[in-house]
Amino acid sequence: MSRSTEERLRETLGALAAGIEAAPPAYKKARAEWRRRERRRRLILAVLIAIVFALADLIGLWALNQTRDHDPIIFDDRSRINQPVPTATGGVIPP
Repeated sequence: MSRSTEERLRETLGALAAGIEAAPPAYKKARAEWRRRERRRRLILAVLIAIVFALADLIGLWALNQTRDHDPIIFDDRSRINQPVPTATGGVIPP
């Protein structure tokens, strides 16, 4: 009896497998659409990153060019420029 059940099962599965298409055209179309969208998303992301980087560079250059020529950019403590510098022996080096 086990043999006949196995044979019937094999016939049934064979009939089911015969009716299945290997690669339906709808799958290929959906996969191509998904890949196109993925490429487009990556391209848009790369362009946005390039734009943000370029804008940051332009803003930085603009900000650096807004200072006047005679203004120090980093630090200006003119009160210490004309003060004598103490030495290790206790003497003072004049400016």
